[in-house]
Amino acid sequence: MRVIAINPEKTAPSRKAVASQTADPILVNGVEISPEAIATEAQHHPMPKDKPGWAWRAAAHALVLKELLHQTAQAQGVDVSPIEVSEGQWETELEASIRALIEEAIEPAEYDEATLRGVYDANPSRFTGPSLYEVAHILFVASAEDSTRREAALQQAQWVLAELTANPNRFSYLAQEYSACPSKNNGGLLGQLATGDTVPEFEAAMATMTEGTLSAEPVATRYGYHIIRLDARERGQVLPFQAVLPYLKEAHEKASWVKKGREYLQRLVQQAEIKGIDMADTPWASAGHF
Repeated sequence: MRVIAINPEKTAPSRKAVASQTADPILVNGVEISPEAIATEAQHHPMPKDKPGWAWRAAAHALVLKELLHQTAQAQGVDVSPIEVSEGQWETELEASIRALIEEAIEPAEYDEATLRGVYDANPSRFTGPSLYEVAHILFVASAEDSTRREAALQQAQWVLAELTANPNRFSYLAQEYSACPSKNNGGLLGQLATGDTVPEFEAAMATMTEGTLSAEPVATRYGYHIIRLDARERGQVLPFQAVLPYLKEAHEKASWVKKGREYLQRLVQQAEIKGIDMADTPWASAGHF
């Protein structure tokens, strides 16, 4: 169950504005999905500004599926036993019935270890342990939105980098003098970092550097510009199959569940009488918006 705080600045559309979104009422086996319910649900479907109708249609699509699941659960007499989804928060009876229906309808995936072994053997490098880095940096802070500050930070970083290129032994002193990171108090040392500990741009720079060198240019990230010194690196090793087997199994189960879930919903849609909306028309899905 999602708990979503509604932005008070987003007021619900007027009934006239709601009604203008659709010419015909949306009916699911004779049950109407009200325009007001769609307007409320649309707040949970953010879409590109140049696609104003997508949020409305996605919301209507979601509510049709919810109503179909509710009707099916009622027709099958699914046992309703709400569970606690987080501390002090319980499912509604509707949510519980839909969950129970899906649990009955979608069987857990079975997996063949030989098949998963084939996935592993096809590209073992995908299953690599984290690399470890010993690194120091000097940060010249500037947000990506402040172009003036960004340019000034870059110029200062370039000047300091030139100083360090001429005299690398001054790194600790210049870090204490210029860095905007708390690590300045330790000469810019960040200690040991592992894959995933830093932002992608910083990590990409570390991965291509030679041990004992400075970054050739100031490295841009969302925080500003960094001069990076890579003191040591231990590249991650390919993990053995048995170590990644639990993750392969989990990924297989999730992919199977999603596939079976979509097929189940498609069957419900095909068997239902739905008016006022084309359930096959979902351009936001192909564009990566869900």
